[in-house]
Amino acid sequence: MRRNNGGFPSSSSTRKRLHYSPPKRLNHNRCIKFISQPNEHSAYIERSNAFDCNRRLSLHPTGQVNLNKLFWSNPCSLALPTDSPQRIEDPKYEGFKRVILKLMLFYSKQSQSIRWANAIYSRVLYQVDRPAIYDVFSLEKTFKTTFSLLVIHMWLCLRRLKEEGKEGVELGQHLYEMYNHDLELRVSKAGVNLLLTKWMKDLEKIFYGNIVAYDASMLPEGKMDQLQSVIWRNVFSDDGSSKPSDAALPLVQAMSRYVRRETICLSLTGMHLHLVLIKFIL
Repeated sequence: MRRNNGGFPSSSSTRKRLHYSPPKRLNHNRCIKFISQPNEHSAYIERSNAFDCNRRLSLHPTGQVNLNKLFWSNPCSLALPTDSPQRIEDPKYEGFKRVILKLMLFYSKQSQSIRWANAIYSRVLYQVDRPAIYDVFSLEKTFKTTFSLLVIHMWLCLRRLKEEGKEGVELGQHLYEMYNHDLELRVSKAGVNLLLTKWMKDLEKIFYGNIVAYDASMLPEGKMDQLQSVIWRNVFSDDGSSKPSDAALPLVQAMSRYVRRETICLSLTGMHLHLVLIKFIL
């Protein structure tokens, strides 16, 4: 099947407003099961050789990950240290160059928000595209699993940004558009050329359905294992079953702990401006 040119979606698709109204129920697995694995890297990803993910993993003597020992650490801010090579900050220009950039609206509120959203999404992609997260949770790197992990980390960031009020919601809208651009490229690179618009609409409905389910699972009145059930259905299950098997349960429980911890960590990170400097912990 011939692939398209991989360009950005049209303006009508990228300016959709982000909302949380429940969508019609779709079969997640049926909708994306035939899409092959896309290219591993995206233009947004920033790599650093300074970070060795193996240092954060609890291993058995055999080299296997000990899931029961993972994600019990105390939550902490996800802000990167000031000397981290992975920090992404606005360039500081002075003199004539600054005047020209100001005239070109480089320092406008919208331009700044777009740069912040780009930086935040680069952190999401760093976490979702690196092999460690698939190794820890024993996930095969397919379009389905990558999409599911993208949705989780987008939800984590959007949930945190909503806490900042109107300004955070506006930044979240730019972040959602970055995600939309990237997702269309991934779908296209996976070989979907025909009916691309239909697939994007279906994936959008799945995205909103997952967001609503994750939000509901974090409510005080929610059941203790509700988040586990949502993660099982959205990430691990291939047959539509509602509960994980005994073999899969430790994996689902570990990811549930990971999500809950990262939720608290993001709350401790501070104002939304600092979210452009975060690093998810694994």
